[in-house]
Amino acid sequence: MLAPRDPDEYLLDTERRVIRLRRHWAVLLWDAFESAALLAITIMVSYLLPPSQWIFQNILWYVALFVVLRFAWKVMEWWVETLVVTDKRFVLTRGIFTTKVLMMPISKVTDLTYERPFVGRLLGYGTVIVESAGQIQALNNIDFIPRPEEFYDSISELVFGDKKAQAQRFSMAKAQRIAKGKRPVG
Repeated sequence: MLAPRDPDEYLLDTERRVIRLRRHWAVLLWDAFESAALLAITIMVSYLLPPSQWIFQNILWYVALFVVLRFAWKVMEWWVETLVVTDKRFVLTRGIFTTKVLMMPISKVTDLTYERPFVGRLLGYGTVIVESAGQIQALNNIDFIPRPEEFYDSISELVFGDKKAQAQRFSMAKAQRIAKGKRPVG
């Protein structure tokens, strides 16, 4: 009941899901570093204070608890954020208590670029820049995409590929799923 909806629930019956992914775990690196540094400083200061300063020590331990809870929140936000690309649109869902759904039709895409910084090459992520016809969309910069080459190739095929061949592949895949579902179990 409190869990966010599955992103596939936002898709229409006529849509074919092409990609479903979560951003690369590297998006959490800065938050992890920041939390570890704050925890180390808090613990070090707490142990350096004399026992007579127990009120400040308690406050520091509450600060440490807050830092841990904040990092856990960031991890939960990362975990529930999902990008789904269908043959018709991009759908990005995020939020733990309040769900936010961002959407952009594939038909609006006019240009596609991806970038991989040096660290992104080492860790396996990149940024995909989606340009649309004359307007800034909610999903124009999608950063920390795992395996950006595959993502770029798939989106390029959807946007600029042969629509007739895509429709045929979709109908073949749908027929195969239906045939598998009707086979007797035994």
